[in-house]
Amino acid sequence: MSETTEVLDGLRRVLQALREGSRAAESKLEISGAQVFVLQVVASTPGLSLNELAAQTRTHQSSVSVVVARLVAAGLLSRGRAKDDARRMELSLTSRARKLLQRAPGAPQHQLIAAIDALPSSQRVVLARALRSISASMALPGATPEMFFEAPAKKRRT
Repeated sequence: MSETTEVLDGLRRVLQALREGSRAAESKLEISGAQVFVLQVVASTPGLSLNELAAQTRTHQSSVSVVVARLVAAGLLSRGRAKDDARRMELSLTSRARKLLQRAPGAPQHQLIAAIDALPSSQRVVLARALRSISASMALPGATPEMFFEAPAKKRRT
């Protein structure tokens, strides 16, 4: 088997696990896998700010913001002022979200982050460089990527 085939097979396995996790969430809970992932992170670390949530999910703030806005609109997350700093907005689960999470499948994003974090630093550096190079060679847009299997926010008309 060629190295290229091995790389593609590895990417296929990872993407398949992410896609299947998202499908399971959508069919069981009627929310995306990215939304389940965000809810699970907020549940494990209550009182996160949007920037802290972005850091925990290893996602750009603007991408996680889209997911948070959808969860707030769905009544699954709430935003409130921090008790110790009125300038700081914190995210918290609603009671509906807590009930929903009792039925939620595990989000494969947790496993992916843990697996990448477990790699030696030198391997993470090589992997990051390789993926940047592949993206550049494919002329992929440099815009901030969305969370896995989350529909992008609709652009406003001006």
